[in-house]
Amino acid sequence: MAQIVMEGLGKIYDDGTRAVGDVNLEIGDGEFLVLVGPSGCGKSTVLRMIAGLEDITEGTMSIGDRVINDVAPKDRDIAMVFQNYALYPHMTVRDNMAFGLKLRKMKKEEIDRRVNEAAEILEITDFLERRPRALSGGQRQRVAMGRAIVREPAAYLMDEPLSNLDAKLRVQMRAELERLHTRLGTTTVYVTHDQVEAMTLGDRVAVLRAVSDNRPFNLQQVGPPAELYASPDNLFVAGFIGSPPMNLTYGHLESENGSVFAKLPNTRLKIDQAALDHHPGLESHTGQELVVGLRPSALEAAVVGGSDPERSMMATVDVTEMLGADTYIHFTVDRAPVVTPDIEELLADTGQSASSLGDTTNFIARVSPDVQVRHGDNVELVVDTSKLHFFDKTSGERIGAK
Repeated sequence: MAQIVMEGLGKIYDDGTRAVGDVNLEIGDGEFLVLVGPSGCGKSTVLRMIAGLEDITEGTMSIGDRVINDVAPKDRDIAMVFQNYALYPHMTVRDNMAFGLKLRKMKKEEIDRRVNEAAEILEITDFLERRPRALSGGQRQRVAMGRAIVREPAAYLMDEPLSNLDAKLRVQMRAELERLHTRLGTTTVYVTHDQVEAMTLGDRVAVLRAVSDNRPFNLQQVGPPAELYASPDNLFVAGFIGSPPMNLTYGHLESENGSVFAKLPNTRLKIDQAALDHHPGLESHTGQELVVGLRPSALEAAVVGGSDPERSMMATVDVTEMLGADTYIHFTVDRAPVVTPDIEELLADTGQSASSLGDTTNFIARVSPDVQVRHGDNVELVVDTSKLHFFDKTSGERIGAK
């Protein structure tokens, strides 16, 4: 096992294109760190720089106590799991897993021991004499992981290894990956586009976005999943982390009788002290327009007229989604959507543009499955005003962020 440290890491291609800029990141010994972000944000490039498949243009990369900028990939003591499995079709599972060890001239007894142990861990012992074409997608992915495990490296690098699997199998494989990491305890760097994957797997999550002329760096925020969810540093992280995503709208701050209120399109909410404490200096923005964020889970249905009017909002149901454990209520607020460079970048990743959003803003409430509502119904939603988020509408930064 080993610590991985990046200091001022940068990658500029020969044509002058910058893919990675000023990444400073320390990955602890035995940590499972996930790099997540939209397509083109540089996460796979960072992984390939750790592996030695991309040259390092700026800064330094260390594994353990050794700087590896000029160390050949084969000498870095890492093992990589790819998106497309990269198995040799003419070899059996056993031979695929053993191939790298044979190249290293390892004794047959040691190769057999490692292959058999890895196969037992991954529950593929019965498939060792089969060829890849006789395996399902999930079984092939286990073989690819087994090939990495037998190396017994200082670190594992995984580049979207579950993206080719169907939804149900991805959930299963996420759980297996977590158990595997707990058992092996090896430093792991995992790249994914799927923020649900990132939040469920990572000890810590690093959110990246593409560099630009005004922002020559990728890294937006690093922290435990719960921290990124509860305290996003900016609108980009707020909009990317969370499923469904955070509801965002413009609002004004008002002060009255010692209390602070958020005036939103559909309501006027009394801000809980916990939210004020979470955004130091928020009171100084009284009278100003800010971006206000509210997670769908902070909205719950109530009996009409049965709640505090300063902590509730009325909604007309557009669509409901019944998901078993939860129901999602979709409704609109009468204000044009929040559009900032952060949000435009997130929209582009989903193939949308600001011009296609219309004049109202879509909101989602995540409520109890016991709530029975249909299109056109009016429902009162209780708002947990301790979980309001506030961002500067120009910079996109969270108010009070360190």
